[in-house]
Amino acid sequence: MVDLNGQYKGIKETVNNSIQEVLETSAYINGPYVKDFQSALESYLEVKHVIPCANGTDALQIAMMGLGLKQGDEVITADFTFAATVEVIALLKLTPVLVDVEPDTFNIDPKAIEKAITPKTKAIVPVHLFGQAANMDAILEIAEKYNLYVIEDNAQGIGATYTFKNGEKKKTGNLGHIASTSFFPSKNLGCYGDGGAIFTNNDDLAHTIRGIVNHGMYKRYHHDVVGVNSRLDSIQAAVLLAKLPYLDTYNKARRDAAKKYNNAFAGIENIITPVIHKTCSEICDACNCHVFHQYTLKVKGINRDALVQHLNTKGIPCGVYYPIPLHSQKAYVDDRYDEANFPVTNQLVKEVISLPMHTELDDEQIDFITQTVIDFCNS
Repeated sequence: MVDLNGQYKGIKETVNNSIQEVLETSAYINGPYVKDFQSALESYLEVKHVIPCANGTDALQIAMMGLGLKQGDEVITADFTFAATVEVIALLKLTPVLVDVEPDTFNIDPKAIEKAITPKTKAIVPVHLFGQAANMDAILEIAEKYNLYVIEDNAQGIGATYTFKNGEKKKTGNLGHIASTSFFPSKNLGCYGDGGAIFTNNDDLAHTIRGIVNHGMYKRYHHDVVGVNSRLDSIQAAVLLAKLPYLDTYNKARRDAAKKYNNAFAGIENIITPVIHKTCSEICDACNCHVFHQYTLKVKGINRDALVQHLNTKGIPCGVYYPIPLHSQKAYVDDRYDEANFPVTNQLVKEVISLPMHTELDDEQIDFITQTVIDFCNS
């Protein structure tokens, strides 16, 4: 699904030299590379504060801790996403409220958000799924109307740009009150282990979070808030600092690959290619609204699972993200949920399939992948 080794070869000298410097200075925790990466990412996102941490799940949990959410507070998020989003809500003994998603973009449905709001609702967590920003105009309007926090889950969307209705453009991760991201190796900006970060423009919130990530300390052995141990190590920061200048290039390569996939599948009635945000008519570099962390199709009139098996027999990796709705997962089953409220998610889990998507895809690979899919559809 990804070619991390091929990507590494393009930046091998820079990465190797940076890692070697960390080894020679032995500044493994909170060293210069962590501070330099933090500053560089703040400039890239045009956000005031980037607080690195150990992984993307921690980032989302720490964001919620920083907001001071209390046991029993309700947090609304998408039913169709990876479990980490709801996992941290449950771990903090908050109440997860899962809602349906849009059938075209796969992102959280603003109409479903508003229907789910109660007096206990305190926050909304939109997930920029597969690399495309959620409908932040509508989500921010709802949040302002009901005085709710917006916590962006930007684990799949880093580098994407959102264009507001008024024409203003901002990077995802700089749209809500606070945001989290993951630097898991397969992400668009990935390190060579685990890593994550929290983003905010709020000075007081940033101060609180800087304490939380470091055992609640601002001064050594003085614990002012309840914290955790979640720090980005210097080797991972060095890798990320080497990759960051290439992020836009990497994302363009993904968009170019997505265009080639779309062109190959045009006219194939069993395949519905990814829908781009309504402000755009096609995949384009000018708006940069989709960075294709995943290239996810919907299939109609064919057996999705049989297609998966067929691709596997041809040596083509693929993924089903996600095969089971969160509201049906054993850990998160709740009598509050009514199946009638999840028609889109319940259908998507039967139809979606993600094809290889990374910066090193070439025309020969794409031709082989697409022709294999088309042959199955025509068989």
